[in-house]
Amino acid sequence: MKYKDYYRVLGVERGASSDAIKKAYRKLAQKYHPDVTKDPAGEEKFKEVAEAYETLKDNAKRAAYDQLGAHSAGEEIRPPPDWGRQDGAEPQDFEGLDLADLLAGLARSQGRGGSGPASLRLPGEDFEAKVSIPLAAAYSGTEVELQLAMPEINAQGFVQRVPRTLKVRIPKGASDGQRLRLAGLGGKGHNGGRDGDLWLNISLLPHPLFRASGHDLFIDLPLVPWEAVLGTSIELPTLGGVVQLKVPAHTDSGRQLRLGGRGLPKPGGGAGDLYAIAQIVVPSAPSEAEHRLYEQLKASATFNPRQRFEQESKP
Repeated sequence: MKYKDYYRVLGVERGASSDAIKKAYRKLAQKYHPDVTKDPAGEEKFKEVAEAYETLKDNAKRAAYDQLGAHSAGEEIRPPPDWGRQDGAEPQDFEGLDLADLLAGLARSQGRGGSGPASLRLPGEDFEAKVSIPLAAAYSGTEVELQLAMPEINAQGFVQRVPRTLKVRIPKGASDGQRLRLAGLGGKGHNGGRDGDLWLNISLLPHPLFRASGHDLFIDLPLVPWEAVLGTSIELPTLGGVVQLKVPAHTDSGRQLRLGGRGLPKPGGGAGDLYAIAQIVVPSAPSEAEHRLYEQLKASATFNPRQRFEQESKP
């Protein structure tokens, strides 16, 4: 069944009041009425507006429609398995139905004393929230407090946004771009339906030293020329504390030195790696003694880093 965005058709928000919906309908109905409009597609738009209003003006139809969630117009959807199920009843078969016909059929069922939208056991709506956490919190886990406006159906069948404050635990090992599912913390179910889920879209805040890629971390490692040539041992910061890193002799700029298991924890156990990327830096203001030493090195050195330039330029 193809989804129809009735709110978008009328140009109102999902939480719009009945008066706002009626006002929007009247305005659009006058604009696209076949006797008035000059729009070639006016008649079709008039039918769309009428269909949208027919659903949203009715509390029960609107409640059932909202429980389907928000989708792109024309997207193929299927109601949740228990959307049309009552105690002891088999789930309804929605195959081949038009959305408007489905809602109208449910309304007729209600009028006959059957299982209409107002009496259906409807699942709560899934809800998404963006959460930005520091890299250190992703390493050790953290608890965040969320201020959300969750969709719920009131006693009159209207969908309304209810303020809720939630404290949720984000386990260690969260990664940038991860979607974390918290079962049952979404919108409240209707007539005994299950509660929806809360999905957290995790993003990691920038860190002054580390960059994250999945569960691996990267850090720039500044080395002075003699450390890169002769090798050295340095203290390197990690999210778990300072460690000793041995820098091999003859380390080129850009070389990645891997520290296994020093990245972000993985949910299933273990951890990513930390990569220290060598960056050769030179003194910005060398002393006179240092300058003389560099002059001596220049006079005695035979190494030519641009030898390839000369080879490639020969005919």
